Amino acid sequence: MAKNIQSLERAAAMLRLLAGGERRLGLSDIAATLGLAKGTAHGILRTLQSEGFVEQDPASGRYQLGAELLRLGNSYLDVHELRARALVWTDDLARSSGESVHLGVLHQRGVLIVHHVFRPDDSRQVLEVGAMQPLHSTGLGKVLCAYDPVAHSEALEGERKQFTPRTVVGAAAFEEVLDLVRARGWAADLEETWEGVTSVAAPIHDRRGLPVGAIAVTGAVERLCPSGELRPELVAAVRDCARAVSRDLGASRF
Repeated sequence: MAKNIQSLERAAAMLRLLAGGERRLGLSDIAATLGLAKGTAHGILRTLQSEGFVEQDPASGRYQLGAELLRLGNSYLDVHELRARALVWTDDLARSSGESVHLGVLHQRGVLIVHHVFRPDDSRQVLEVGAMQPLHSTGLGKVLCAYDPVAHSEALEGERKQFTPRTVVGAAAFEEVLDLVRARGWAADLEETWEGVTSVAAPIHDRRGLPVGAIAVTGAVERLCPSGELRPELVAAVRDCARAVSRDLGASRF
């Protein structure tokens, strides 16, 4: 049987300690409670602090749980509720549009596909649940960047790769794209990630009004843009689907 990694066990013990009892604890209290040398405890706390899992009060020097843990916890809950609420609506969208539908959430500087409804025909398709898409070039990613400050900062700080001649990579130009997304309420990927592939996406909000994901219809450019522009009824259908899921999640703005 493989041995557990001691440093991870100690870090987990620290997080549990900070999660219970007093709101803030000092280094000496943490080290004594866990039976660690102060130097060892300090090193673990500094690592947890750098990752956002622990915060140190500048006045007292005491430690408490960080905001990153809350974000991770909310993400876990949101994703499971999001998938459950979106099942019927995404199936309906795939049937009405005749195209593939993807449900995506922010994850590790990209878009994680958490649900995928196949295009309703007899063509051979690959399930993309678990796949990652870039933030800066996809419809799903642009929507998340436009409405989620964390996604926005991650896209600007990360590498914006030039996938096709249409990919927008400059910071100023990318900000203009996001302004347009906010003004419209939806985003498009017009062969910016894959040649010949187009998508249109809209944001999903939860009961707190926070963006928890996005829905997109994806397909061949000749089907989605037969006249060179996205079919308006397709844009409307995606937005209606996103609003329906948002309402089911308790959002009040729709």
